[in-house]
Amino acid sequence: MALLGVKVIELAGLAPAPFCGMILADFGAKVIRVDRTKVFSTVDTQGRGKQSVALNLKTPEGVALLRRLCVQSDVVLEPYRKGQN
Repeated sequence: MALLGVKVIELAGLAPAPFCGMILADFGAKVIRVDRTKVFSTVDTQGRGKQSVALNLKTPEGVALLRRLCVQSDVVLEPYRKGQN
């Protein structure tokens, strides 16, 4: 696997980030998707090979945990646009 040992944090959202995370996982990267809490989710067709954790990023604890995850990772995929919640 070409990306074995690479750690990726993917912030869940729309756009190409989930697809990119899936491809990176297919090539051996360890991908952890950070989902929002209390959001209704359907079947994730792009979740293949990913681990998932739900964090409330509007709390200091959630932000602190995300920062720790990011420091330990090699790649961060964030799909947000300016002004998007």
